[in-house]
Amino acid sequence: MASATRQGASDPVRPRSVASAHRAPVRASGQVMEAFARMAHAVSVATGSIYAFTGAMAVIAIWAVLGPVFHYSDTWQLTVNTGTTIVTFLMVFVIQHAQNHDTRSIQLKLDELISAIASASNEMIEVENLSEAQIEVLYQRYQQAARAKASEGDA
Repeated sequence: MASATRQGASDPVRPRSVASAHRAPVRASGQVMEAFARMAHAVSVATGSIYAFTGAMAVIAIWAVLGPVFHYSDTWQLTVNTGTTIVTFLMVFVIQHAQNHDTRSIQLKLDELISAIASASNEMIEVENLSEAQIEVLYQRYQQAARAKASEGDA
């Protein structure tokens, strides 16, 4: 519980609680961003499952079996090409969102360890489960703390 004693109003880095990060001002587009984040997370989890892989393999197997039925026509080829292109295009955005979210979360965890080597705060253990707004509040606090430490070193 060393982090509980360090936490408080005098520490500009640590929020009083993760809930206090939730009270950050949210822009009008924040609801759209949060809806996208929730959707992207759900799609990422679903498409990363064995069921999604099995489903994709089944679709390709059915498509391949239907090749002779459609005499390997241009329409038969265009069907799978179009489908895979659309899925790939959309998945690029979902994967990039997940990667950005995870990268920032990992960076916050590393910042916590660097700032408190002897007694890292347990608040950062599940930072990847915070909303985008909560992560942004924590990120801005660590940036401010880093600037303050840098200016102390220059003095």
